[in-house]
Amino acid sequence: MTQITLRPAVPADVPALSALAIAAFKAKFAQLYSARDLAAFLDENLAEGPIAKGLADPASLYRLAEADGRLIGFAKVGLTCGFPGHARGQTVMELKQLYTAADATGMGIGRQLMDWAMDQFAQRGADEVQLSVYSENHGAHRFYERYGFAKVADITFKVGEQYDPEFLMAKML
Repeated sequence: MTQITLRPAVPADVPALSALAIAAFKAKFAQLYSARDLAAFLDENLAEGPIAKGLADPASLYRLAEADGRLIGFAKVGLTCGFPGHARGQTVMELKQLYTAADATGMGIGRQLMDWAMDQFAQRGADEVQLSVYSENHGAHRFYERYGFAKVADITFKVGEQYDPEFLMAKML
């Protein structure tokens, strides 16, 4: 079994983090979008500039998963509420991203990153955690439900000019 190591992200990780985020998003969702919408989304959200900005933001935490010296996954935690209109708690935080390399699924990366994220929320006093997930990503729904998350609202997620149906899932801590 391959040893997976988790560590904090540093600025030197931005190119690899961006490359993984783009590849993972494309592998899972590229077929849903026009080339123009996909390119706009990737440039605005997962290119090196936006990743570097997120990494420098004190309200965001990144954790990287590596195996054999290769980045194979990451989690991004938001220490602020991403969906205040749906907040039930007083200190609401958000799981913003949980990505794994397409060729590394089934290795337990998601579980390790999710365990880390949930620990961060607890340590920082969150009483609710929110996350959004594509409405047709049934595997992700099952994964988050195993952690006690449940759908609380129908929302949308913008990719280029396209709006996708998403579920807002949340868990009270």
